[in-house]
Amino acid sequence: MALSRLESLYRQVILDHSSRPRNFGALDQATGLLELDNPTCGDVIHLHLRLVDDRIEDVSFTGHGCSISTASASMMTEQIKGKTIDESKQMIEEFLLLVQGAELKDSHLGDAEVLSGVAKFPARIRCAILSWKALERMLLNPTQNAKEESK
Repeated sequence: MALSRLESLYRQVILDHSSRPRNFGALDQATGLLELDNPTCGDVIHLHLRLVDDRIEDVSFTGHGCSISTASASMMTEQIKGKTIDESKQMIEEFLLLVQGAELKDSHLGDAEVLSGVAKFPARIRCAILSWKALERMLLNPTQNAKEESK
């Protein structure tokens, strides 16, 4: 079955972010670091965050995972940089709804919208949300340095 042009474009965006992830690497002067893993597939993310007042001044990630996990983390870091904690929490909610098949109006997710297709593959949802769940947990306690397991 041939991919539609839109599906092909989405695939290219995912492959681009996966092969050349944005904001990949350790972050100097991070105010918080959280490691989260997905034990079902072996994906691991280390989310580095630098908060100044109520704003995400900088963010990066390290770790390893499948193309969906890496692309999602790359897309997420691009979108949340410079955002407030509340804006970031709203984006997390939007993303979690998106990958569960919800249609969003006025999304603020940028390239991450292309991951809506994972709703068709329930086993891949956990890959797509790993970095977003790490961010969600980190925003509950922004100065934490923790290692957690995705549940």
